[in-house]
Amino acid sequence: MTLSQLMSIWRARNVEQWLRSPGKYRSFAEKILAQGEPLLAYDVVNDALAKWPQDTRLRQLQGLALARSGATERANAALEKLRQAGQADEETLGMLARTYKDLASQTGSKAERKRFLHRAAEIYLQAYESSGGYWSGINAATMNLLTGRTKRASELAKRVQKQCHKSLSAGCSDEYWLLAVLGEAALILRDWTEAEKWYRRAAKRGAGRFGDLQSSRRNAHLILRYLKADPSNIDAYLSVPSVIVFSGHMIDEVHRVAPRFPASLEPAVARALRDKIDKLGPCFGFASAACGSDILFLEAMLDAGAEIHIVLPYNKEEFTRDSVDFLPKSNWRSRFERLLQRAAQCVTASTQKLKVGNVSYDFCNELLLGLARTYSVRLETALIPLAVWDGFSGDGPGGTASAVKKWRAIGYKPEIVNLATISPTLNRRTQARKTNRANKTAFSKTEESRGFTSRIVAILFADAVSHVNRAARIEPITPPGQVYASEAFAALSAVRCPDSFVCEYVGQTPLAKGYGTFPAYHVRRRFRSGK
Repeated sequence: MTLSQLMSIWRARNVEQWLRSPGKYRSFAEKILAQGEPLLAYDVVNDALAKWPQDTRLRQLQGLALARSGATERANAALEKLRQAGQADEETLGMLARTYKDLASQTGSKAERKRFLHRAAEIYLQAYESSGGYWSGINAATMNLLTGRTKRASELAKRVQKQCHKSLSAGCSDEYWLLAVLGEAALILRDWTEAEKWYRRAAKRGAGRFGDLQSSRRNAHLILRYLKADPSNIDAYLSVPSVIVFSGHMIDEVHRVAPRFPASLEPAVARALRDKIDKLGPCFGFASAACGSDILFLEAMLDAGAEIHIVLPYNKEEFTRDSVDFLPKSNWRSRFERLLQRAAQCVTASTQKLKVGNVSYDFCNELLLGLARTYSVRLETALIPLAVWDGFSGDGPGGTASAVKKWRAIGYKPEIVNLATISPTLNRRTQARKTNRANKTAFSKTEESRGFTSRIVAILFADAVSHVNRAARIEPITPPGQVYASEAFAALSAVRCPDSFVCEYVGQTPLAKGYGTFPAYHVRRRFRSGK
């Protein structure tokens, strides 16, 4: 089942029926985590915990969702609390040990890293000795290797190998973790051929389980980095498909003076986009949903079996009028509605369109890039910008040209579907348009020279104006000594200052004075203090 299908089930659920038993919530959260979407899993589990606050499995899943979303300290605190309440089972201890492993990778202190790794090794070993579970056993082996106890690591890996072979012979409903563990054990024992064999089989069993694949790859990378070995062969099996962030020209209005993307080019652009997507092999796409390139991209992604995320620059009704349903006798509106129904996520950047130039569209482009980057970082996979573009400066900030310029400025090399290449006649027309534009005042050289700084100010202004009331509601519910922020802030910070601080998901949080809920993030410094 795909993430978009799971999202549809969640939105359409009968709350009264679900609240009859925690089992539905547990099973659903597990499926979402396997798909690599810990934020939704966290919200699902929190809903259930409101009724069953002492349910052990729900509390374990809450900790795992936090850990996979990057909120490591909160995950550690939640799981430590569960252990102190008397839960010393393999799942609780294994998840707790995982948080210490993650803390080791996040700290800027060598001493802290060593301490966290030793703590992880101790807890994994405790879980293995008490349960005999292969999952905690292989993690204990890996942590012993990373702390320099190579002999102990090899002994544990060999014991786990025997267990897994025995379980495979007996047959089980889900072989993925058995196969992945055998791959990890082979890496610890430096048997590269065996490791590739088991990871190849695991990848086939785990197809589409991006969260699980990413978890296996993280451990493999830790081992290979320690052994100073090339990870490329293992990555070929455990890689998570790339994320695409998209921008492209709309279909021309009927009376556009200089054609850029005439309706007659729609079939050719659709084919070019499908060819690009087949070549890049992505599984996640982030785009707006204007008529023309956006909709063609989103449709091509769905046809390829990928997951789509949509960001609208402002409210749906006004956006539809401005950017979707302005051509007579077209079917863009119905196609737009179908895409919204099939999207895994649909975000509205602002409730209103700002009248300051193209600020709303510029802000939307920034938000798309931030959300896509956050998604790719969480899954530890590549982010690829893709554009349908004529190759020339556009009608102003917020368009495809400015998006491409931004991507290149921060080091990305975008893939381009060039409209001028698709239609040589259009290329000559475009050259004429470029010459004529020199005398136009709508997007003058003076405006261009103000460049990036002025647009950032405008974007920040847009965020402030569109969310000022929400900000006033966030402050009263923020715990003392902490900083809470919106999803938009978290996405933008992932692009502008990724090395300075991180935004950890808090969940759907009730705003003050009954103003609904919003996805809140806790802002903290990226590296913790310590020597």
